[in-house]
Amino acid sequence: MLIERRPPGQIRDAIFSAFATSGEPLHVSAIVHSARCRLGTVAASSVRSYLRLNTPGTFRKTGLGTYALRAPEADPSEQFITARFRQTRLNRATLVHADCFDWLATRQADSIHAVVTDPPYGLVEFNEVEKQKLRAGRGGVWRLPPSFDGHKRAPLPRFTTLSDADVGELRVFFERFGRAIIRVLVPGGNVVVASNPLLQHVVTNSLAAAGLEPRGSICRQVMTMRGGDRPKNAHEEFADVSVMPRSMWEPWIVLRKPLEGRVQDNLRKWKTGGFRRPSAERPFGDVIKSAPTNSERKIAAHPSLKPQAFMRELVRAALPLGEGIILDPFAGGGSTAAAANFIGYDSIGIEADAEFYEMAVAAVPKLERLSVGEVKPVRA
Repeated sequence: MLIERRPPGQIRDAIFSAFATSGEPLHVSAIVHSARCRLGTVAASSVRSYLRLNTPGTFRKTGLGTYALRAPEADPSEQFITARFRQTRLNRATLVHADCFDWLATRQADSIHAVVTDPPYGLVEFNEVEKQKLRAGRGGVWRLPPSFDGHKRAPLPRFTTLSDADVGELRVFFERFGRAIIRVLVPGGNVVVASNPLLQHVVTNSLAAAGLEPRGSICRQVMTMRGGDRPKNAHEEFADVSVMPRSMWEPWIVLRKPLEGRVQDNLRKWKTGGFRRPSAERPFGDVIKSAPTNSERKIAAHPSLKPQAFMRELVRAALPLGEGIILDPFAGGGSTAAAANFIGYDSIGIEADAEFYEMAVAAVPKLERLSVGEVKPVRA
């Protein structure tokens, strides 16, 4: 039988999806059937190999040909980061070179107080093939918008190119991600995730299916190069038509792990359950004005880098009492870690890509020293 070659991680995610749907031990045949329903042609040997290679670390064998997910064991060290991952300490931030799912499986339960991250919410744009195209400047999912007002534009992912299968993979990925982070979060811990107007409903529903509570969204008010174009190859014929609205904002989805008791009970015990106010007179709002990432890109040329003025507001608010650990499972160029250092929070950034990891290690000290915005460091 001819087996279609597919990007790394699809079979892995299909296996995790099968367990997430069942919640019980599964026979290999049931896992293979679930993977084929999701992906089409899948070799049973590929599923069996993945299970064998990850037993007993990730799976445990419960019977002949039957497996279950192994519950991660809590480590007694409050600040535990397993030594098998490369890591760099930068001020109060720790950057770790690892797949976030591998790292999260080692982390003690109820040990992270907030998640602030910009994940690969299109997934396709950060597979190895598309990253190579990005770095070579050869398009693919990434497009280079035209120069504007004398400025060279950064590459943008074309999310309109995602197929139904791509969106299906997105759902599996974010439900798995939600299940991984809800275990390590303390009750009431905030989860703030960058998204896209075309995909935010998919990401929100998937994270909610994992048990996180949707709490609205934050509007990053910024002019981008997305949308507003006339019909391709018919610009003159339909000169008064835009195919999509010109994007002037970026949604950041807000969720939280369910509270333990009332908000005040949760704040007293876990130091979380709300957002820190900018001042006694002003609550934290869901619209934040933001400039494009210009100064920051001179330091770190990551395609998803976010401006420090915006990130500092977001990160500061994520810990309502200014206590705890901020986690960024998709650290990229280090925006979250740099903002946390500036504010004075402890943070952990996880980055799977070796080139982006090195970029973040070099960039975080420089990004945290940028003089931007009105947010001030927290005083002890």
